Amino acid sequence: MFGIDEKALRVTWTVFLFSLLLLVVYLIRDTLLVFAGAVLFAYVLSPVVALIERFLPKRRGAALSIVYVVLLGVIVALGFALIPRLALEATSLLQRLPALIMSGSWATLPLPAWAAPVRGQIMDTLKNQAAGLQAHVVPFIQEAGSQILSGVGSLVPIILVPILAFFFLKDARTIKASLLGMARGSARITLATIINDIHRVLQSYMKALVILAAASFLAWLIFLNVLGEPYALLLAGLAGVLEFVPVIGPAAALVIILVVCTTAGTGGVVWIIVFWILNRVFQDYVLNPFLMSSGVEIHPILVLFGVLAGNQLGGIPGMFYSVPALAILKVVLNTLSQSAPERQSHIHEPAAAAVTD
Repeated sequence: MFGIDEKALRVTWTVFLFSLLLLVVYLIRDTLLVFAGAVLFAYVLSPVVALIERFLPKRRGAALSIVYVVLLGVIVALGFALIPRLALEATSLLQRLPALIMSGSWATLPLPAWAAPVRGQIMDTLKNQAAGLQAHVVPFIQEAGSQILSGVGSLVPIILVPILAFFFLKDARTIKASLLGMARGSARITLATIINDIHRVLQSYMKALVILAAASFLAWLIFLNVLGEPYALLLAGLAGVLEFVPVIGPAAALVIILVVCTTAGTGGVVWIIVFWILNRVFQDYVLNPFLMSSGVEIHPILVLFGVLAGNQLGGIPGMFYSVPALAILKVVLNTLSQSAPERQSHIHEPAAAAVTD
């Protein structure tokens, strides 16, 4: 019709719809990040909910309520126990760090031979940055209360995550049934396989991530206390949080710990580096493979690409979501590639039967 190839028109229309979908996803990425965070948080709580549900069969709402009440109590208890000390260490570090840098304590910092000629330039840069930091650190601390109040709006997504997770956990079976109800025949089987595989991968990934973060926090806390570092809890907590950012997070934690311990602590640069290497070997080659034994293997280069791309799309949250997104994409592609030969065999079976008849 009108000289337009119908097949080319369908391909063009499909490409247009797919591009439009990508554009819509990009525009609402902040909302999608909140819902994705709720889903992953639901996977963190899911094993605990399942455990309590064993004692309260067919009362999932009651099990969820118990989990959330206990979780709130734990958060409040940890807040009263840890937040005052964390705030004290953070305030002390912010107040001392500029003066320590300007005093020239970094002049004795060991540098590689190729970097020794630029030591003076490095010190001048650090002193200039420290002067600016010192000029702003006291006003920042004094205005911290008003800054927190003015930033309450940014806490709304964080508050929404556990609320949405509650509904995801409560209606998980209904949501799965609704999704499966959208397909028929072999497509339903393929969709069920994809959903089950994604569930297995995300459950394994989140369990491993939480345990790795907790292990990193405890290991750094013990090690820094043994070294006698004055900001052990603050630095260990930072290392545990950065464990949620693949590849880049642990490296950033090492740099921050080295800077703080060299400037405001007791030193021990060599011991810190040795400990970091041993800790990474244990976590990456012993603990992580054991925890992720039922997960999906992703090449480190692909993980690094996903982290960098996630940073451009969604900042730090995008870096965190990059690995689950890659894992889900790999599950979908693997399932579709495995089901494609089966669909082709079903298509050729009637033709073969007709020939033999």
